[in-house]
Amino acid sequence: MEPIRRRQLIDATVAAIHEHGFADTTVSRISALAGVSSGIVHHYFGGKDDLLEATLRAIAAELRRDTTDRLARASSPRERIDAVIDSNLDPERFTPTAVSAWLAFWSQVPTSARLARIQRIIMRRVHSNLVHALRQMQVPSERADRIAMGLGILLDGLWLRAAFEESGPDPKSALALVRDYLDSHLRELRHEEPA
Repeated sequence: MEPIRRRQLIDATVAAIHEHGFADTTVSRISALAGVSSGIVHHYFGGKDDLLEATLRAIAAELRRDTTDRLARASSPRERIDAVIDSNLDPERFTPTAVSAWLAFWSQVPTSARLARIQRIIMRRVHSNLVHALRQMQVPSERADRIAMGLGILLDGLWLRAAFEESGPDPKSALALVRDYLDSHLRELRHEEPA
């Protein structure tokens, strides 16, 4: 029962952040959305800060699992890059509710060492996966690092921009934009190769 209850509370936290914003997300609002007493939240997580950290960890773990599954199915370096991009912009993940949650967590990173540490791990993992695949494509190290950084910034920027779009996230357009960025860099590299 504990894993089910914890998952229920984490889902309720994401929903509460989307509905009320980070500052107004309270244990009582989370517990009401989950249909449990506030005491249950304290029993499983100790308090709001612990629950918020667990929520970010859970979201990060879902992203990691999805990326790992996609990477395992990839049969080329380009497919490995696409796996990272696709997992970050998957229509089931790139939703208004998820965008609200990520934006709320990002806003806390400057003042929360716990959340900042988790965010750094997420960013490093994305960057490392992209650099590894680019290096397999014979992209020079410095250039691979720059392209991976640009892709990471573009992914984060698309999530940030989606928070301000009235229509919400548009996974199809976002994927096209990221792939266009990657393709333009790869074309440029091919033109630079000696004949």
